[in-house]
Amino acid sequence: MDELLLSKVRLGIVAALLASEWTSFGALAETTQTTGGNLGANLAKLVDAGYVEEEKLFVARRPQSRYRLSARGRKAFLEHVAQLQSLVKGAS
Repeated sequence: MDELLLSKVRLGIVAALLASEWTSFGALAETTQTTGGNLGANLAKLVDAGYVEEEKLFVARRPQSRYRLSARGRKAFLEHVAQLQSLVKGAS
């Protein structure tokens, strides 16, 4: 299993990013129901691993960060889910 995806918050981030092209930091905070500091720390780990791409820009002269799942992150998530499914099948 993927150690990075064993965290509830990081798994929630990746799951939220699966369904969209780009997602803002605020939307991710709302979706994952976590604090900005906790979200930022977990996003940094996913960005450093190459699972998530980050883009910083200005909207109406205000800074905005947005994120999307990379091809590497999508592959890691699908492999993680497949391993979890194997565990479930083996237990039944």
